[in-house]
Amino acid sequence: MSKSFNRRKFLKGSALASAATVGTLAAPSIARAEPVVLKMQAAWGGGIFLENAKSYVDRVSAMAGKDLRIDLLSVNAVVKTSQMQDAVHRGVIDAAHYVPAYWYSKSKSASLFGTGPCFGWSSQEVLGWLHYGGGQELFDELMGTLGLNVVSYFNSPMPAQPLGWFKEQIKDVSQLKGLKYRTVGLAADVLLEMGMSVVQLPGGEIQPAMKSGLIDAAEFNNPTSDRDFGMQDVSKDYHLASFHQSQEFFEVTFNKKKHDALPAELQAILKYASEAENSNFYWHNTKRYADDLVKLRDEQGVNIHRTPDSVMLGQLKAWDVVVDRISGEDPFFAKVVASQKVYAKNVMNYLNLNQPDYKLAYKHYFG
Repeated sequence: MSKSFNRRKFLKGSALASAATVGTLAAPSIARAEPVVLKMQAAWGGGIFLENAKSYVDRVSAMAGKDLRIDLLSVNAVVKTSQMQDAVHRGVIDAAHYVPAYWYSKSKSASLFGTGPCFGWSSQEVLGWLHYGGGQELFDELMGTLGLNVVSYFNSPMPAQPLGWFKEQIKDVSQLKGLKYRTVGLAADVLLEMGMSVVQLPGGEIQPAMKSGLIDAAEFNNPTSDRDFGMQDVSKDYHLASFHQSQEFFEVTFNKKKHDALPAELQAILKYASEAENSNFYWHNTKRYADDLVKLRDEQGVNIHRTPDSVMLGQLKAWDVVVDRISGEDPFFAKVVASQKVYAKNVMNYLNLNQPDYKLAYKHYFG
């Protein structure tokens, strides 16, 4: 009886085990795909621009979930800033967060995609031209001409950059002649045309250069970054408003082969995260710039000046000379300028007619 019972129990157990084995073999294997990881180097070692780069990365992560991750690396983590575009092109890094003026040495047309002449427009309208005026197509054409394996998205409309820091108040354009001044991109050509001696330096080297006397005056980008660099320790005269770089924005660039291998929905996330960051940047950064300008004035004893009209008119005249000269040398440069003028004339005609005088309202309430 005992043996018979045990045999039946064994056979029953064996049958169940066999069924379980068959079931296991028959069940489909669900493989969880590893997330795509992109290495992006930023041109910023810290400060508000690195925060902006992280904000873009965070938006991508929030939308892509576990399917895509961008590892953000700070300045010089893999290559120097001047080598970033080549590194993306070659696949040494997958992506970069910087501005077109940083690879201006390859083509002067690069500066037109961010730091070009002011045709009465702001960074917002230049981004409008990129999206709806043929600018992106022209940029892609330039990448093809240069043989670069990159795809770029543009975002974050920067307010006009201050003329910058000087050892005395600038009251007239004649005071600029002979000054050793730091800037980048086409602005260097413009200020050379105005009689300045121009030095192109990375952001972190500006303050030490002014402190040592290597340069007499300098600009970087905004009150927050300037304050972080400690410019208030080497100068007490800060001039806001200028046409030398009156519109600029970030370029987020990806290795094209890596980008195009992504599923369409992940490519869309990279694109639309850029557009979302466009608004966030403006709301976030203008508040910070405003707060830090007050701190520079009230806590660091900086004299805040508005750049005189004689300087800004001189800049516009210098832009005319520089644009005409380069257009005569480079048909593609002339083609981009012509496209920008068509867009600016049309859009700014509407905006100038429609926009009320906001400064009039400001004076009414705040004096």
